[in-house]
Amino acid sequence: MSVTIKEVAERAGVSVATASRALSGGRGVRPANRERVLRAARELEYEPNAVAAALRSRTTNSVGIVVPRISNPFFATLVEAVEREAARGGRGLLLSTSRYDPEVEAGQLKSLLDRRVDALIAVPCHSERSRAAIEAAGQRVPTVQLDLCLDGGGGSWVGVDSEAGILSAVEHLVGAGARTLAYVGSEPTDSSAQARLDGYRGAAPLCPGGTDRVLLGDFSLEWGHRAARRLLENRRELPEGIVCGNDTIALGVLRELARNGVDVPGRVMVTGFDDIPFAELAEPPLTTVRQPLEQLAAEAVRTLATRLGGGEEPHRRVAIAPELVVRGSTRA
Repeated sequence: MSVTIKEVAERAGVSVATASRALSGGRGVRPANRERVLRAARELEYEPNAVAAALRSRTTNSVGIVVPRISNPFFATLVEAVEREAARGGRGLLLSTSRYDPEVEAGQLKSLLDRRVDALIAVPCHSERSRAAIEAAGQRVPTVQLDLCLDGGGGSWVGVDSEAGILSAVEHLVGAGARTLAYVGSEPTDSSAQARLDGYRGAAPLCPGGTDRVLLGDFSLEWGHRAARRLLENRRELPEGIVCGNDTIALGVLRELARNGVDVPGRVMVTGFDDIPFAELAEPPLTTVRQPLEQLAAEAVRTLATRLGGGEEPHRRVAIAPELVVRGSTRA
């Protein structure tokens, strides 16, 4: 049988109320009594009832997070960074995935709220259709959007300046001698896809051959393969630089170019976005735009902690500058 707090109090020679305050770190307990309670708890191997403690304090010391797909290496690494940052503040992380379906996303948000999380981090899978569920959640607990955001703003958001990141990739390619470019990205159903496409089109004045060649699909390895095959249909018109909307697409492009004997970076240069762990392991290693995950996680958790502590920052928006990381898929 599990040891009760009453048994701890009896062993320590104090009241149940005093034992409860001592174990929870509450005030009004003499140091000698606190030490006796803690010693008794260790001797009896007492384990507090987390559910009962949550009911008493009305807090679960937990944060819920919903991401589109945990199989995406970027989101997996981002979740790990958020988990580490939350743990520093004594909070646990509950993870759910939306599978890029706004209805699934709404159900996952409700499930986390039913489990009484103290706050929520949401990576909206759709810039418009995710709005109702995320805004409703924000009415119940402090909520911050991370990486992706709802169209038109609304609520707190922490992410990177994707347009600036794509611009830095284009500047690098043009500076390395690319006269013709193509963009391979995702249909703009989420904010990052839209911002990266806008960033590429906005870089047109920098590119001698313009930025008209745009291929849109999704953020997947398979789409990278298919897009590269389309570009290879006319080798004479093969662009000298390919800007990819994320690293996963870029890895597919690199693999297809290698399969068809195209020299990278001699004939074609390729850039990605995110700097997932596999980017450096590609052949050749992928030049990419790095998202500072630890900084993103720290800002998101800090925003929630401020709200949980009573601070008034319901619409804090933080855009962090990404960093271009030059590797072997482009010429120096």
